[in-house]
Amino acid sequence: MSDIIQKSIFRVLLCLPLLLPSCKMEQQKEEDKGEVVAQVYNYKLYKSDLADMVPGGKSKEDSARIIDNYINSWVHEMVLYHKAEQNLSAQQKNVDKQLEDFRRSLVVYAYEKELVRQKLDTVVGEEEIGQYYDLHQQDFELKDNILNVVYVKVDKKAPQLAKLRTLYKSDKPADKQDLEKYCKQFAQNYYLEENTWLLFDDLLKEIPIQTYNKELFLQNNRFVEVADSSSYYFVNIKGFKIRNSISPLAFERENIRNIILNKRKQELTEKMKKDLLAEAQSSGEIKITPGKKP
Repeated sequence: MSDIIQKSIFRVLLCLPLLLPSCKMEQQKEEDKGEVVAQVYNYKLYKSDLADMVPGGKSKEDSARIIDNYINSWVHEMVLYHKAEQNLSAQQKNVDKQLEDFRRSLVVYAYEKELVRQKLDTVVGEEEIGQYYDLHQQDFELKDNILNVVYVKVDKKAPQLAKLRTLYKSDKPADKQDLEKYCKQFAQNYYLEENTWLLFDDLLKEIPIQTYNKELFLQNNRFVEVADSSSYYFVNIKGFKIRNSISPLAFERENIRNIILNKRKQELTEKMKKDLLAEAQSSGEIKITPGKKP
């Protein structure tokens, strides 16, 4: 038997009791459980086993599809399980230790998750984010070009195009307000969040800019006007950072916040483990017989 087949069969043996709790792995006793909806060799799936399979509020069509998918999954798993029973030795089929190890890991994980939910401080201030950024700038090298941008897409027949050409280039607060009003009324698409960093590649998906050197394009263009068969595109590049340079803090803020929270989670769980170990040691609950270590 190949290693791939052995691994597949072992996976079924390990996971089947978890995935299909209603199906006994031993040949089922002939007890009256009602109507049989599927049978594979001597293994039976009863209608009563499907009672809680469908969430409330589902249509008849959705319910039938869920039931059919479950039955098909059960049939495939039981065919493989039957083959495993025939081809593995008793020692290979003894997965009690693996199942217990897996169960123990799940219980520990659930406890750690609940501990984090109850005790983790999720407030990450701007000062802490800024300090982390200053100390780890080498970790924030850009892999892509990013930019601050304002862009507007309008139909070629849109009104007041001359006014739009003035507004999209302006930094005056009043002109920015007028641009927003214009876009809401006439634009096919627009983006006015000039202080938010975007990937240049994402902008290129929206606007038909043709360039063979993205870095050179950013360095040599501020106001860009392009057109296709039906629309005009107006682009104001407010600022940019090219790849391999240091990413700005505003672009990394959420990433840094997640890094800090993950670090806190690790520290919290490590402290919990040390505290519990110390508690068990001080109360004499840990006993290791000398010379009995494996």
